[in-house]
Amino acid sequence: MRVAVFISGRGSNLAALIGALRERPDATVALVVSNRPDAGGVEVARREGIPTAVLQSSAEPAEWLALLDQWRVDFVVLAGFLKQVPSRVVQRFAGRIINIHPALLPKYGGPGMYGLHVHRAVLAGGDAESGATVHLVTERYDEGPVLGQARVPVLPGDTPESLAQRVLAAEHRLLPAAVLAAAPSGTAVPFVLTDAKPAPFAQRPTPNATHP
Repeated sequence: MRVAVFISGRGSNLAALIGALRERPDATVALVVSNRPDAGGVEVARREGIPTAVLQSSAEPAEWLALLDQWRVDFVVLAGFLKQVPSRVVQRFAGRIINIHPALLPKYGGPGMYGLHVHRAVLAGGDAESGATVHLVTERYDEGPVLGQARVPVLPGDTPESLAQRVLAAEHRLLPAAVLAAAPSGTAVPFVLTDAKPAPFAQRPTPNATHP
């Protein structure tokens, strides 16, 4: 299963996924795409020799589909990608686009709910726990069916930053589990997170690929 990962930031979930898939014959990160040329995750991919691309217009479905066709992508992962997926792309890859969100959906989702905004909302709401969710991508932000979740406690004295660190550690386990669950069929499926942890990510100074 050839996976395209879409990012907007530093790419820590991308790094975790690359590490988890490194020795797997059934799934590979074939392409990394960002809406920002300076996103840290772009450099993570380049150091691993994974092809990269930067969207000129994230709202243009033809640009998405041209890239996904060029690199023969089977499955799409949004890993900290902050733009909405165009409807044509959602329809073309129905059941084959997932997103990871830093809260226990359906709570604390929707437009504007990303990064520390989510964790501030969790603390303001007085929740006893938070976590991460992998869900199918639909045409509405964070409203697709939930596929799997990881829960973390909210501790006394937590700040948005400290809660974010624990949730991110859960994301690094949850996202690879979601992709590995999808690999046999090439389609996203519900899954349960086990205690098994993915292999640690180790960067390798290999050249960036330029052709499919």
